[in-house]
Amino acid sequence: MSSQDGEHRWWHGAVLYQLYVRSWLDTDGDGYGDLGGVIARLDYLSWLGVDGIWLSPTMPSPDDDWGYDVSDYLGVHPDLGTMDDMDALIAQAGQRGMRVLLDLVPNHTSSAHPWFIDAAGSRDSALRDFYVWAGPGPDGGPPNNWLDATGAPAWAWHEPTGQYYLHNFLPSQPDLNWWEPRVHSEFAEILRFWLDRGVAGVRIDVAHGLYKDAQLRDNPPEAGDAPMAGRFGLQSVYNANRPQTHGVYRDWRRIADSYPAAYPGARLLLGETWVADPDRLAGFYGDDDELQLAFNFPFVFAALTAPGLSGVVAETLARLPAGACPVWTASNHDVGRFPSRWCGGDERKTRLALLVLATLPGTTVLYYGDEIGMTDVRVPPELQQDKMSRGGGNGWEGNRDRARTPMQWDSSPAGGFTAEQVTPWLPAGDTAAVNVAGQREDPGSVLRFCRDLISLRHAEFDGQIGSYQVLPAPPGAWAYQVGRLTVLANFSGRPVPCHDPGGPVLLSSTGAALPAGPDIVLAPWQAVIARSADAGG
Repeated sequence: MSSQDGEHRWWHGAVLYQLYVRSWLDTDGDGYGDLGGVIARLDYLSWLGVDGIWLSPTMPSPDDDWGYDVSDYLGVHPDLGTMDDMDALIAQAGQRGMRVLLDLVPNHTSSAHPWFIDAAGSRDSALRDFYVWAGPGPDGGPPNNWLDATGAPAWAWHEPTGQYYLHNFLPSQPDLNWWEPRVHSEFAEILRFWLDRGVAGVRIDVAHGLYKDAQLRDNPPEAGDAPMAGRFGLQSVYNANRPQTHGVYRDWRRIADSYPAAYPGARLLLGETWVADPDRLAGFYGDDDELQLAFNFPFVFAALTAPGLSGVVAETLARLPAGACPVWTASNHDVGRFPSRWCGGDERKTRLALLVLATLPGTTVLYYGDEIGMTDVRVPPELQQDKMSRGGGNGWEGNRDRARTPMQWDSSPAGGFTAEQVTPWLPAGDTAAVNVAGQREDPGSVLRFCRDLISLRHAEFDGQIGSYQVLPAPPGAWAYQVGRLTVLANFSGRPVPCHDPGGPVLLSSTGAALPAGPDIVLAPWQAVIARSADAGG
């Protein structure tokens, strides 16, 4: 029996908050956000009501991929702060009842990591097998047809040792070889190191990756034009998504479960599971012995329509193992911001999407700025920082910098992110139109609405995944019951009548009163939360 049996799993019904540290708040005047800025705004996050903070990469890195190219797994990036800052952040968040999750990158390292420097020394280097090396293919070129995240060959020729090494991302991000037992041992110690410091868990980058096909077989052609069917004409069958990866998470889950239930409570493994198949997604939960949460990217890429979103939710819940906790998000540092992608900047749609996110069973994850309706920012080429997608090409839907711009705290040109005389690392968006200061004092703002949603979620779902039942709804609408709540959502540009839930309306996305009558008439892009008829007053 694990230490978690019968113990409150704090992420059930919780709201997690992805915080891109470099863009949160600059407290040392260098134009980059830092851990001191996270500490300075903990009271804001507590006021908002979030339960846990997922920090974007905080470990030392040359920043070719802004922290996702790690050069030291046991440190803190000097641009962001010190280990003392990290300890203070964990402690002060805990004093406010919030947990801290770190971003862990086990698929690859930086080419500046001491492991790779040793491995590249010679074919006989002690750590050579920490990485994936191969000789040329029959034509003298790369070993197979694998492509990296930019669409270029995923193999870099290493002249000094006469072999290629694999990089599913940038050439400066060599992939680790998880067939090597010593890699497992190193990451077990890395995980323990951070959990011992009071980290409540980790978000696992490229959680579907890790193992690569031992035979290095060619990837097959993509399966169509549906979202996530493939990229650059190929499916990632052999350079990721290998079944052996599940053994890693069973090992990590045993480590996580070995920690005492005292605060911060059960340790959480949250996976970036970039898979389209709901059965494959369900597989990452295992028999409640792998990840406790696995990101649902089909939901992220679904259309903002009633059948689009409700279909993914229904299929997901039907496939997950009994007792598994789904997790829902709509924005992140890679895919962009949902107020742009889904809503086109339409505040009605943004409020509707927030209401749905806050009422689905399981765990909700917000991206910094979602709560004020921040949109993607056009970053001109000369100011772009992201090497993976610079220029908006290479298959990306726009440069990833668009969703990594500074948090908009106030209406000043830099949005209160940094001192007036300092140039932020990325340009701020329309701070005059959207900012925390202006919305915090406005009871009708998106921010106050989001805070009310989180408060209601806590009151109804605290510690519970929540039951889910689809209700009858006219075309264009989605109706469902979660626990004691009924949600009615109109995903169309016309008024839609819905059956009266029989209980009081607790929250409306528009804030407007509903027309009187036996049925509820939802305005275009309006959603409401009501007490279910059988739930009492």
